[in-house]
Amino acid sequence: MATNFVSDGVTIDYVAGGAIDGGSVVVVGNQIGVAIDDIANTETGVLRLDGVFELPKVSAAVIGQGESVIYDVSASAFDDNAASPATGDVSNCCVAVEAAGNGDTTVK
Repeated sequence: MATNFVSDGVTIDYVAGGAIDGGSVVVVGNQIGVAIDDIANTETGVLRLDGVFELPKVSAAVIGQGESVIYDVSASAFDDNAASPATGDVSNCCVAVEAAGNGDTTVK
């Protein structure tokens, strides 16, 4: 085994800058993670960086299976890749594993 192996990268520790509910999306630079449990302000918690989660979607967005998505920070929801990202949004952060149409409020 490599002597410089640190971690499998599935989870990372994260120091919260405000209270975070378990299951919430957390933006970390140009990527996102999902809080495993509630994290109190200034406390360290764990974010999961991979896996399939059912998360909020912009209701009007039409997202195809396998489509890369944008995390819209102001809406706290995912949008389709035809949307124009605003400052702070995270583009190409993940892909949808199922289609989600207009009127759906979640995407996997």
